[in-house]
Amino acid sequence: METPTTIVEPTAHKAPADSSVTLAHIMSEHDTNLYGSVHGGAVMRLVDDAAAAAAGRHAGCPAVTVSVDGMSFLAPVRAGDLLSVQARVEWAGRTSMSVGVEVTAERWNASGPTAKVATARLTFVAIGADGTPRAVPELRPESAEERRRHEEVAAARRARR
Repeated sequence: METPTTIVEPTAHKAPADSSVTLAHIMSEHDTNLYGSVHGGAVMRLVDDAAAAAAGRHAGCPAVTVSVDGMSFLAPVRAGDLLSVQARVEWAGRTSMSVGVEVTAERWNASGPTAKVATARLTFVAIGADGTPRAVPELRPESAEERRRHEEVAAARRARR
């Protein structure tokens, strides 16, 4: 007997919160450079992982990195720090998405507050099972901050044309 297949239509639109992803990772001595701080590339990998998860969550399918539109390192990261990498889709086009990322470090080795250590923005394209770009749901910003970020990305994309 054949099991019936249910085809689920993609959601017409999603809010930025629907794509929000937070990854946490304790940085180790293996992640450090000669100066005792964590390699920027180790942080970038976590940024790309979180951003890809957020893009995939929004698209409902795998998404691949097209570009790193900006990456700023604000403070050093040390072995023992607990990094939290939060990503969410800030803009969506037909097949592409812009994902904003914020990285904070909880300093387990010293007393003190959590520090923002990096920010980034990356562009992803949704990929269908056949390996070609796939349409993504419209993004509907809800808060004033989400609308500000959405317009900021849209303006930057218009300026690049």
